[in-house]
Amino acid sequence: MKKTFLLLAFLLIGNAFVFAQSADEKAVAATVEKLKTAIISADEAELKKLTSPSLSYGHSNGLLEDQKEFVRALVSEESKFTKIDLSEQTISISGDVAIVRHKLFGDTHNKGKEPAQVKLGVFMVFQKVKGNWVLLGRQAFKLV
Repeated sequence: MKKTFLLLAFLLIGNAFVFAQSADEKAVAATVEKLKTAIISADEAELKKLTSPSLSYGHSNGLLEDQKEFVRALVSEESKFTKIDLSEQTISISGDVAIVRHKLFGDTHNKGKEPAQVKLGVFMVFQKVKGNWVLLGRQAFKLV
């Protein structure tokens, strides 16, 4: 009985450590969610708040944008997401830098184009600036 209890206690404590997220990891995850919402709603103020003025934003087709172009394309609906689902997200923190990887499945309806679905792998770099995490770099690639 004692051995069973000790084994169960060990497993529960071990799982708590595996699933524990640091405060920074939680903050980065929340920032990713805010960014996703801002992209869908094309909220200019929020997009600027969540991204660095030094942003390098790489699309899966090879297009590179800075912060100004990234925000302009979304606000003008040149690039428009109507739905974004993220999965298999991982977050790694090193000092004031966070690396986020996830899969993105979404629906787009870009200006002048038919609605389409996208399946992307995404790699993002966030930097903690004055207590807030901002997107510094992003690169997407098509999933097959």
